[in-house]
Amino acid sequence: MTRMRAVQVSQSNGPFELVEREIPEPGVGAVRIKVEACGICHSDSLVKSGAMPGLRYPRVPGHEVVGTVEALGSGVTDLTPGQRVGVGWHGGYCGHCDACRRGDFFACRLGLITGLTHDGGYADYMVAHSSALALLPDGLSAVEAGPLVCAGVTTFNALRNSGARPGEIVAILGIGGLGHLGVQFSAKMGFRTIAIARGGDKEALARKLGAHQYIDSQAQDVAAELLKIGGAKVILATVTNAEAMTATLGGLAVHGKLLILGAPHDPLKVPALLLIGGRRSVLGWYSGTAIDSQDTLKFSLHTGVKAMTEVFPLERAAEAYDRMMSGKARFRVVLTTAR
Repeated sequence: MTRMRAVQVSQSNGPFELVEREIPEPGVGAVRIKVEACGICHSDSLVKSGAMPGLRYPRVPGHEVVGTVEALGSGVTDLTPGQRVGVGWHGGYCGHCDACRRGDFFACRLGLITGLTHDGGYADYMVAHSSALALLPDGLSAVEAGPLVCAGVTTFNALRNSGARPGEIVAILGIGGLGHLGVQFSAKMGFRTIAIARGGDKEALARKLGAHQYIDSQAQDVAAELLKIGGAKVILATVTNAEAMTATLGGLAVHGKLLILGAPHDPLKVPALLLIGGRRSVLGWYSGTAIDSQDTLKFSLHTGVKAMTEVFPLERAAEAYDRMMSGKARFRVVLTTAR
């Protein structure tokens, strides 16, 4: 077989197109992966809308990819055909630029992003740089693992690098695709986990996921509620609403951090005296590299953290994408290539 199915976008704001393509061959340092599953992330909208600078069409989206290594490009010596791997947002690194030499592989000058700078996982096969591959532990299905190499690694990696210690207060703002994983990771890491969301209807789910307390941002003053229990060491902002993020700032403890994962269109309003008076800070967090995804997968397997998913076949990618964008999915949408 030399042909495969792929779902591509051919122009800015164009439709998803199910097409046949030649099965790609891996180049130097790359591998070909037979895709089993690919999660749909809100960041895939960058391909659909053309909002990513320098984006070239046609492009196959998808950066929550799980599959099996099928073919090796020249120079790849640390992988073998048949290995199960995952590929996330970070598309690999050169190892030679200044950022890489300092260990900041996420900031590599190559700027490789799976499904944006090169074709991603909305297809039967894809090619990825070997440095982008996380090895899957036994015991995770492709559907379970897909969201963990994007939403999972983003929340897990942010929390483990946040400076919070077990027993300290960590608040998760938003109970969606990122937040429902953030609550689980926070609780499993031993933090006193506070879930924050709009409406009382999400409280039961938040507590089921491991939250010790729930704050309804529609009915309560979030900052005041956090201060009642001593203030948050970390607030993990998984929403894309700048106003909601700003409303939490007053609930930070001394040395507390607002850690931003969601990307709102509007700027945040940050009172300088609040930061100065308590040495508080506002930080952004990039998801992580392949080894971070690998750590996320292992931790999730060992502690029972799981993404809540809705599964669609590849040929229904357009419907699946619309489901994700509607905000009605609970909570990650995953495409599968099985026929």
